[in-house]
Amino acid sequence: MKLRRHALAGSMIALGIALAAAAPAIAQEQPRPWMDAKLSADARVKAILAQMTEDEKLVLVFGYFGTDFAPKNGYKAPAEARPGSAGYIPGIPRLGIPAQWQTDAGVGVATQGGAPRKRGRTALPSGLATTASWDVDLAHAGGAMIGNEARASGFNVMLAGGVNLMREPRNGRNFEYGGEDPLLAGTMVGAQIAGIQSNHIISTVKHYAINDQETDRDTGNSIIDPVAARMSDLLAFQFAIERGDPGSVMCSYNRVNGTHACENGWLLGDVLRRDWGYKGYVMSDWGATHSTAPAANAGLDQDSGFPFDKEPYFGAPLKDAVAKGAVSKERLDAMAGAILHAMFDNGLFDQPVTEAPMDLSPELLAASAEVTRKDAEGGAVLLQNRGAILPLSPDVKKIVVIGGRADKGVLAGSGSSLVYPVAGNAVPGLKPTTWPGPVMYYPDAPLAAIKAQAPNAEVVFVDGGNAGSAAKAAKDADVAIVFGTQWAGEAFDVALNLDDDQDKLIAAVAKANPKTVVVLETGGPVLTPWRGQVAGILAAWYPGTQGGSAIANLLFGRVNPSGHLPATFPASLEQLAKPSTPNKGDTTYSEGATVGYKWYDARKLTPAFPFGHGLSYTSFAYSDLKAQAADGTVTASFTIRNTGKLQGKDVPQLYVAGAGWEAPKRLGGFAKVELAPGEAKTVTLKVDPRLLATFDGASNSWKVAGGTVQVLLGTSATDIVATVPVAVEARTIAVGWRP
Repeated sequence: MKLRRHALAGSMIALGIALAAAAPAIAQEQPRPWMDAKLSADARVKAILAQMTEDEKLVLVFGYFGTDFAPKNGYKAPAEARPGSAGYIPGIPRLGIPAQWQTDAGVGVATQGGAPRKRGRTALPSGLATTASWDVDLAHAGGAMIGNEARASGFNVMLAGGVNLMREPRNGRNFEYGGEDPLLAGTMVGAQIAGIQSNHIISTVKHYAINDQETDRDTGNSIIDPVAARMSDLLAFQFAIERGDPGSVMCSYNRVNGTHACENGWLLGDVLRRDWGYKGYVMSDWGATHSTAPAANAGLDQDSGFPFDKEPYFGAPLKDAVAKGAVSKERLDAMAGAILHAMFDNGLFDQPVTEAPMDLSPELLAASAEVTRKDAEGGAVLLQNRGAILPLSPDVKKIVVIGGRADKGVLAGSGSSLVYPVAGNAVPGLKPTTWPGPVMYYPDAPLAAIKAQAPNAEVVFVDGGNAGSAAKAAKDADVAIVFGTQWAGEAFDVALNLDDDQDKLIAAVAKANPKTVVVLETGGPVLTPWRGQVAGILAAWYPGTQGGSAIANLLFGRVNPSGHLPATFPASLEQLAKPSTPNKGDTTYSEGATVGYKWYDARKLTPAFPFGHGLSYTSFAYSDLKAQAADGTVTASFTIRNTGKLQGKDVPQLYVAGAGWEAPKRLGGFAKVELAPGEAKTVTLKVDPRLLATFDGASNSWKVAGGTVQVLLGTSATDIVATVPVAVEARTIAVGWRP
């Protein structure tokens, strides 16, 4: 059976390449109306489909892994694929259809671990770090940067845009996503997608849907009430699609209410196509297709990454299914048409990628470095600053830096999104060295950056392997900085503790010297049992290829921290909706739409650090909160003033509270506001009316009950500074309504 599949794979590749190369001379003399960029994407799709053969349509819907992969029967990637890439779909020169060159993405242009040579590229901070900035412009700039590097590298599809809600804080891929709130996650990830696609390439949004843990990810079953899903996980996708208009949606590995996501007619047909009116194409995750006719008829348009599926489902089996009528010719047209629509809509025809260099110019990389450093600085969250331990004075006499391999670099998350830096791994050889590794440290060492900011200080590094030795070294320091790390990645889930007994290390150092600052490099929230003993805590997340420099800038006040938490830090495992570790098989989300801070609100739990929390080196005051309802929309305005002595940025957060909702309040709006000392600004925010509604399954619409809604202004989900009531009218909002 294995030999038969291997032979079939080879024949399918040969068929695809042969069809792509076929170009009768007469075709070049015929008009190509679909090449007219002034026409709409719909018109261009209609024109080109009319000229395509069935075999040519089949070429578009079947994708190949772009890297040799010996474990899959000695698989060899098509020669036309970009070396070390995620995927390749042949073009069709006869019709001017370009190939699709796909790169794993999220934080930058990734290279497959099995590639003999890795592309050195720029890595943004983790997706969660970017979301922690609450800065839409910053998110767009980061997306534009990695999209620019992708295009310069010869790619026209990025497998980016992770928006899965953080239901499970131990999910190993949380670092790729946008946190626990649908408005924040959808808005920030949507901005990144728009930034990527500003380079005339396609971005996906993923992983669709209810894909909230890595344990048993291929067969696990996410059980959730469809109405609750509409108001939580699916709403995050809806917001991201509305704001980013991604060319593709990537369906996920897991099952949803018993059916695999990539052949789930409710997700792909009812919600995505019918209700949201999505016109792009649905691609499978690599190995997430499980059938031919059921998947195609449910709404899957492109079977990606062969040979990771058990069979080449959209290769020869799909051709046979069309011949037998199990998949209609009209459905094949719709599949190919959706792919072509995204390609037309995003400029793949009109501004095709050309060169595909392995190395980028120093000038481009320098510009990218500036973007990722600003992203890391904007997303870092100052969680605690007792006694104003931070910012550090450049005149400090002695600093002891402990642990986290801070003398070498900064930690990255692993898996398919891993970006290899130009200078290579700063700490090579850490296990696992292969999938889901390698464990990667980007060579921008915090220690060197700290020394540069305090040139007259004695700066001592201790590796932290022995808590007693670290405590002894820290005892007489003006400040001890402990770097706490937690490695996370694709295909596994993590504990909420720091790795390798680092909690004990931090406690020992803090006992020896209360002037201890902890810098966290983690994939998401972690437990902080030592928070009462240390003076300062800075959540740097995975800070990207300029992370060490960014951390030093924040510690010394060259940059004023302005990040706010996109996810709650629990005080204990018992506070979680599911305190036990992620399980195999069925995972029932009985909490429904009560995700993250909503769970804490509804259960009256006090977290270690709440959603939306973040400190600054200056101070801010809020006043004059007003709210009104008109034309079905609630609008609120208020004044924010910098009452401190330093320029800084704050994140005012607008929450709304109504009766009969899944939780006491919901995030309704936010802004990132920069102010000079003494400066004041008036901020106006509109609340999406769906955030004032509940989803009604019977009528398939959003229902605003009407009555009094409370509008709350806060600096976090638990720190509310003003509240005003506003009367809203009862209203029905169509399922496909867009702002």
